[in-house]
Amino acid sequence: MYGDQAAVEKILKESGDTWAVVGLSNNESRAAYGVAQILQRFGKRIVPVHPKAETVHGERGYATLADIPFEVDVVDVFVNADLAGAVADEAVAKGAKAVWFQLGVVDEAAYARTRASGVAMVMDRCPAIEIPRMG
Repeated sequence: MYGDQAAVEKILKESGDTWAVVGLSNNESRAAYGVAQILQRFGKRIVPVHPKAETVHGERGYATLADIPFEVDVVDVFVNADLAGAVADEAVAKGAKAVWFQLGVVDEAAYARTRASGVAMVMDRCPAIEIPRMG
């Protein structure tokens, strides 16, 4: 477990409500699609980040984090672990307050780098599972 319950709660309650969801497209069979819907239901603004830059759940998409013309609070990462570290580095460079690697996305070096930069991080957890528990 990477990121204790306190880190999970801090990100969900205190890091802000604009969540860039990296790997989010209109593919309804992908986990990112459903998780983004749940985040919206709990008051988060989702920003799709995918090479296709599709509009998803009514929110305009962007091809990369760098293309987003406003600040994002949390970067939720739905890409393979071998690509996730670069996304975490981009999130830090963008000024995100937190990085969240989804279930099954583990990169210990990226976790260490991100935390060392002062950015909160949770890895191998799902906000759609955690947020309803917050009450």
